[in-house]
Amino acid sequence: MPDQPDLFGSTPARPKPLFPAGLPDDWKAALEPEFSAPYFHELKDFLVRERQEHTIFPPAPDVFNALRFTPLSDVKVLILGQDPYHRPGQAHGLSFSVRPGVTVPPSLRNIYKELTADLPGFTPPRHGYLKHWADQGVLLLNAVLTVREGQANSHQGKGWETFTDAVIRAVNAKPDRVVFVLWGAYARKKAKLITGPQHVIVESAHPSPLSEAKFFGSRPFSRVNAALEEAGQAPIDWQLPAQVQEDPGRS
Repeated sequence: MPDQPDLFGSTPARPKPLFPAGLPDDWKAALEPEFSAPYFHELKDFLVRERQEHTIFPPAPDVFNALRFTPLSDVKVLILGQDPYHRPGQAHGLSFSVRPGVTVPPSLRNIYKELTADLPGFTPPRHGYLKHWADQGVLLLNAVLTVREGQANSHQGKGWETFTDAVIRAVNAKPDRVVFVLWGAYARKKAKLITGPQHVIVESAHPSPLSEAKFFGSRPFSRVNAALEEAGQAPIDWQLPAQVQEDPGRS
C-alpha cells in the first residue's frame, strides 16, 4: 500500500547530474557520476553563495573551459596546475593561460624561457593565451577550478580536488598513451592516480620564480613530444600564434 512505510529501506533517487553547458559528450559520459554526486551539488551551492558575496575567478562561463576545449577523446597531454590566477582578467579556465591582452604572469614567462631553450626556433609570443595547445589535445587542468579575487587557494578543500582527481582517472583510463606533465610537489602527488603502463609522466620543479632554477633545463616539451612520437602519435606544435582572438566563452 502506498501509505505503508518502506520496510526494505530503498535508497533515495540519485540527484540529477549538473552538466556544464557545452561540455563534450565523452566528458559527460566519463564524469556523470561526479556531476551527480552529493559533493558536487554541495560544491555548486558553495559557489552560488561565493559569487553572491565575493568576486570569483574565472567567470562562471569559463570554469570548465579545459574540458570544453579539449574533449576526452582528443587528450594526448595533461599539464596540471594547482589554482586559477586570482587577479582581475587573468583566469579563463586553462591552467597557466591568461586572456589575450593580459600581462604574461611570471610562471608562464618561465615556461616560455624553457621552451626557447628546449625547442630550437620557438619564439615567445607577447601574449599568454594557450588555447592553441588545448586545441591540439593538451588538457590544461587546474586541480582547483575557482578562486576568490586576491586570495590564492581560497577554494581548496571544497570539492574541486575530488572532481579533478576523477578527470585525471578518466584520462588514465584511455588506452592510448597520454603524457602527464607534473610540475612541483603538489602536482607530483597526483602521480599515484596515473597507473596505466602505456602512459608517461614528465615531472620537475614548478616554473614559479620560487623554483625556477630547478625548472630550467628540465626540457619537458621535447620530452613530451618524444614520448608521443614513440607511441606513433603526432607531436605537439608548442609554437603559439603571434596574434590571437578571445575565446567565445568569455563572459
